[in-house]
Amino acid sequence: MCVVAGSAALGTSHASAQAAATLSESDPQAVALGYRADTTKVDAAKFPQHQATQMCNGCQLFQGKATDATGPCQLYAGKLVAGKGWCSAWVKRAA
Repeated sequence: MCVVAGSAALGTSHASAQAAATLSESDPQAVALGYRADTTKVDAAKFPQHQATQMCNGCQLFQGKATDATGPCQLYAGKLVAGKGWCSAWVKRAA
């Protein structure tokens, strides 16, 4: 019985992980915030405040670990952003 309950819990967790899609750069909210999956591809003329060292995994809004390749972001519900990505809402994560 305990094994079944454990399996059900794992199934739910696995399903949730699969439900999160990677954020597309063409997503309307991503476009509005200038999201790029690769921080080195940000348009410097359009976003002069951007610095190449600013990446999603170093942002306060990124909910993954600083070493994660992708992770959830508070701005893009249900979507995963690239750890090495960037958007105009970037705010340095507190140390």
